[in-house]
Amino acid sequence: MSIKVQSLNKFYGQKRVLSNFSIEIPDGEIYGILGPNGSGKTTLLKIMAGISQFDGGSVTVDGIDAKTDQIAIRKIVGYVPETPYLYESLTPYEYFSFIGSIRGIPRDVAQRRADDLTKAFGMEEYNDQFIGSLSFGTRQKVSIIASLIHSPKILILDESINGLDPQSAKIFRDLLRSLSQDGMTVVFSTHILEIAENVCEEIAIMKGGEIVAQGRTSELLKERNLEDVFIDLTSTEDISSVVSALRGSLR
Repeated sequence: MSIKVQSLNKFYGQKRVLSNFSIEIPDGEIYGILGPNGSGKTTLLKIMAGISQFDGGSVTVDGIDAKTDQIAIRKIVGYVPETPYLYESLTPYEYFSFIGSIRGIPRDVAQRRADDLTKAFGMEEYNDQFIGSLSFGTRQKVSIIASLIHSPKILILDESINGLDPQSAKIFRDLLRSLSQDGMTVVFSTHILEIAENVCEEIAIMKGGEIVAQGRTSELLKERNLEDVFIDLTSTEDISSVVSALRGSLR
């Protein structure tokens, strides 16, 4: 089992963000974590990536205890946050070289991987520009490429596909499928339900720090689309009534 979470609890002050949360993600799976804003997705992914601590329960990542050995987890995980945190005074080329060096990747291997990924995402023209001058979508590409330089065993993506242009998003989705076939485990959250429906083999839907549904994508959907399932499980309001009221107020 690639990732195993049992009875996980996480508090921010007095607020419980994750409540007795349990999930198991097999090796080589593309697993989607879905939920409305504030449902605990980002907190969960940070714990899986060895970035955040937790208050109760247990988390193992490739057999490594996330409570006691976060550094070991970071060595095998690639993590891309929703908002990229990058060294803005470096160029992408310099940043990829830096990431390769701290990951202990031979210079020629890191450069080859960076060159191949940069070309695939159409980023060659930006390689010598300062990261701070790049658009959000291009910075997102830099963050994604950096997460893959060390060919991680587990890739964790927090809303990371949302800022990509259609061609780059298509390339990235197809790449994720290929990498999972080679044994890489991919865990990602997204608000673009069509992506989750088309890419994920298994899905967990969160609300209020708990799972309200999980299972194989095909079983959860059956004859329905993911948007309908998601709204039914997470919405506290009747959507048609909300739209009708808004329509009246805007006339």
